Amino acid sequence: MFPMVTGFMNYGHQTVLAVRYIGQGFMITLSHANRLPVTIQYPYEKLITLECFRGRIHFEFDKCITCEVCVRVCPIDLPIVDWKFETDIRKKRLLNYNIDFRICIFCGNWVEYCPTNCLSMTEEYGLSTYDRHELNCNQIALGRLPMSIIDDYTIRTILNSIQRKTQ
Repeated sequence: MFPMVTGFMNYGHQTVLAVRYIGQGFMITLSHANRLPVTIQYPYEKLITLECFRGRIHFEFDKCITCEVCVRVCPIDLPIVDWKFETDIRKKRLLNYNIDFRICIFCGNWVEYCPTNCLSMTEEYGLSTYDRHELNCNQIALGRLPMSIIDDYTIRTILNSIQRKTQ
């Protein structure tokens, strides 16, 4: 008879433990219900990037003196600079400037070492395309000014979690 009683007591004890564990899990679930969602609906909502964000590169053709510092400091020798030496003015004239964003690691070395500040990093981070050849940009595509996320009325902007903490 004693084994039967201890069996019922053990069963009751395990039932109480199971209810307690289910209750703890339910309390954790309810505590997460009050939080704001972490995910964003990307094409319709975009995060406001920080000032130090390294997005697409912007190139100003008129400021470039074709010194090729950007080619030397790039860890993967990415920019292709075509120039012609003008003998009458004894200066290099820039003919073509290409960057292939398929290979770029967005390190920001070019921007830091450029002596004329003709290169800058933008807040643009949506560079996906259906054709991979569209990511090979020349000076015309690089010179396009990026549209600010804040000024775009079709997109709802969301602050970064880091920016939320500082406010």
